[in-house]
Amino acid sequence: MSSGRRGRISDDEINELISKLQALLPESSRRRNANRSSASKLLKETCSYIKSLHREVDDLSERLSGLMSTMDNDSPQAEIIRSLLR
Repeated sequence: MSSGRRGRISDDEINELISKLQALLPESSRRRNANRSSASKLLKETCSYIKSLHREVDDLSERLSGLMSTMDNDSPQAEIIRSLLR
């Protein structure tokens, strides 16, 4: 994707990017897309996957906050958690 081409991307580059994006999806999505589905379907599935990752991060953050609020800040467990978050 060189800038000298004024933002135009070749079909080969698009296909390569689609393959790379597909490789980032979980195994179950890759199996569904194994028959080389459309780029728009792949983009929709990728957006859905990203949204689910955001929800998972939010849930884990809430759970971690709840856990940390029940711990003594000077406890070894709290120090382990803090070291993991650095």
